[in-house]
Formats: sequence, structure tokens, C-alpha cells
Amino acid sequence: MVLDRLGVLTDEVSARFDEALDWITEQGLKHVEIRVVDGVNIANMNDEQVKEVRRKVEAKGLFISAIASPLFKCALDPERPVASGDMFGQKEESVEAHFAKLDRVLAIAGLLGTKRIRIFSFWREKEPERYTAEIVAHLKRAAAVAERAGALLLVENEPSCNGGFAEEVAAIVRGVGSPAVKGLWDPGNEAYGGHEAYPAGYAAMKDVLAHVHLKDAYVRPDGTSRCVPLGSGSVPVIAQLKALIADGYDGLFTIETHYVPEGGTQMMGTRMTLDALRTLSQGV
Repeated sequence: MVLDRLGVLTDEVSARFDEALDWITEQGLKHVEIRVVDGVNIANMNDEQVKEVRRKVEAKGLFISAIASPLFKCALDPERPVASGDMFGQKEESVEAHFAKLDRVLAIAGLLGTKRIRIFSFWREKEPERYTAEIVAHLKRAAAVAERAGALLLVENEPSCNGGFAEEVAAIVRGVGSPAVKGLWDPGNEAYGGHEAYPAGYAAMKDVLAHVHLKDAYVRPDGTSRCVPLGSGSVPVIAQLKALIADGYDGLFTIETHYVPEGGTQMMGTRMTLDALRTLSQGV
């Protein structure tokens, strides 16, 4: 059941888009999420480039499930110290610049034939709870734009952002209170941040989620974190998948490993997670 709804972020397979699509097709996956194509973030592409991306995907019998955008990976206030993380080719910009980018990404989503857009909750403040109302206000504004476009914004739990963990994302989504804003549940991100992914994280997130990313991770004894293939980290994968199915989750699953074996390639890392998932999902 999980494998029937399984896709992958293309640039987790290869930086070369055509190579990634060939591999994805060979593996029998169903869909792709688009983030970076041949070194260019999808949010920076022109219309003709975007149309070519869709043409190539559909020529392989796949569909584009979502745009893994960098929207709202920015500081609420550049005068305050905040965390930061990987921006996948984007520069630091203001909140207003991200609202302008939202309009463009919505147009790109239309060209790609998808309604799902991954977003974030601004770089993490030292005391995120102090800024919840401000975050919610901004995302309510974004939700209104998305509603008019018929799109769905997916707030991912990302430890470098204010919605870093399941409970925080759930509070933000409920605060926004729009059908155009839901949660993107990534159990691996929860584990990477040193929080319990399942059952605790999932319990907080399950009523607001509409999309799932699959990775695994653990925190080393020295306090640093590492992503690893599914089943090798702190995420109880089988229990998590069983719970999603039992609770009626009927959305998609996307592999996002963030793992490259020593001396190996992204493709090898993603293949290791895919092989593990094929084995683990037999118990679901």
C-alpha cells in the first residue's frame, strides 16, 4: 500500500535530472517532488524551463506530486539572531520577498500540474513560542493567496525553523485554520532534532498532516545528528507506517534520505532507503 503511493525528491537521487528520472522509472516509483533541477532551484526557473521539467517527468509515466519549495526559510526580523539551514541555492531574503516568491511558485505549480507546495515557518528564533502569533499571521496571509489559487501549502517540521517539531507545526496549522495549510510530517526530521518521532511526534501531528516525507536519523552521543537509511535510526518505521494506514492516511509518501554513504553517491543512499522500505513495508 505504501509502495503504491511512493515517490522521491529527484535531487536526492542525482543532481542530473535526466539521470534521476531514468533511475526513478527503473525502480517503479509513482511520482516525483521537484526541488532542484540540474543545479537550479525550481522557484528560479522560467516558464519554458518549468514546462520542460513537466514534459520530461510525464514522458517517463510519472507525475509531479509537489514542489519542495524554499518558501519562508527566512528571518522574521533580520535584526534578531536566528538559526538557519540549507536553502538549496536560494539567498537570504526578506519576508516580503518570500511573499513575492509565493506568487511565482504558485504559478509554477500550475505549470507543473500540482497543487502541493512545501513551505516552512521562518528561521528558528531563540524563543519560538514568543513569535507564534506573528508566524500565524504571516501564514494566514499566505493561506489566503493559496486558497484563491486552489493550492495546498504544506508546513514541514524542520528543526532549523520555528515549526521545528510536530507539536509546533500542529499549533501553527491550527492557528492558521485554513484548508489551504496543512502539515508535512517528516519523522526523520523529528529524530534528527532529538525528539521522539513515534509515537509522540506523530500523535501531535496526525490530525493536521496531509503529506509524508520518509527519512531516518539519530543523535550521536556527542550531540550531533546524522541521517541514515530507513530502519537504521531512531524512527520506528514499521510502527509509524502501520499507524498512518490504520488512521486512514490516504496521501503520498516521498523518500528524502539526506544520506550519502561514505565514498558513495546520492543514488546509492536513496537506493539503500528504498530497499529498506520495500522490506519494512512488508510488515505493514
